[in-house]
Formats: sequence, structure tokens, C-alpha cells
Amino acid sequence: MLINLFLGARNALAAWRRRQHAYGELMALDDRSLADIGIHRSEIPAIIEGFHERTRAPAKAKGAAPALSLRHALFGIGERWLPRI
Repeated sequence: MLINLFLGARNALAAWRRRQHAYGELMALDDRSLADIGIHRSEIPAIIEGFHERTRAPAKAKGAAPALSLRHALFGIGERWLPRI
């Protein structure tokens, strides 16, 4: 049980670091570059945290493939760096 606590903390820290890296990368872009990818500077925090309306997955239609959120599409955020246990 103690191992799960450490693994959870490690995963949370890794996710936080990925979000901070993505935030820094997006904030470093100029407004024209952000406009090219279709976001405004004020939307960056919501996009990174997954609260932006375009990052939420739409309601699944019957038999439809799962949609990637904008955050996953832009940054490839996933569990590929951390093995599942």
C-alpha cells in the first residue's frame, strides 16, 4: 500500500511537470504562432488543464471511435513515459 502512495506521487509529479513544460512552450510562442494553431493566449491555462471546451471529448456516438482532445493532439500527453503498474 505504501508503494502505491509513492507511485501515485511520482505519477502526479510527472503529470505536473508535463503540464508546466507544455505551458512554458505555449507561452513562449508569439500571438501570431498561437493564432496559427487556433488558440488565444488567454486560453492556454484552460487548455493545459483540460478545462477548455475544445479539449473536452464530445459525447460518444454509438460505434464511434474515441476522439483525441486538443491537448493530447498537440502535446502527445499520455502514459508513454511511465510504465503502467
